[in-house]
Amino acid sequence: MVWTWRYEAADGSVVTPQGGVEEFSSQGDAESWIGEEWKGLLADGVERVVLLEDDAEIYPMSLRES
Repeated sequence: MVWTWRYEAADGSVVTPQGGVEEFSSQGDAESWIGEEWKGLLADGVERVVLLEDDAEIYPMSLRES
């Protein structure tokens, strides 16, 4: 299993950040990484992320504070 984040702009289009797409061996690793990197992604135009396990969507999350 590979865990990744899909990055989306405000209009729902997919955004490819400058560093490319990171791959993780566990959900916890992916969630820890996004917790550290979300501000940089937001600065790159990413508004929302979707956690993927292989190709299955696990959950979406806004990078904006609610």
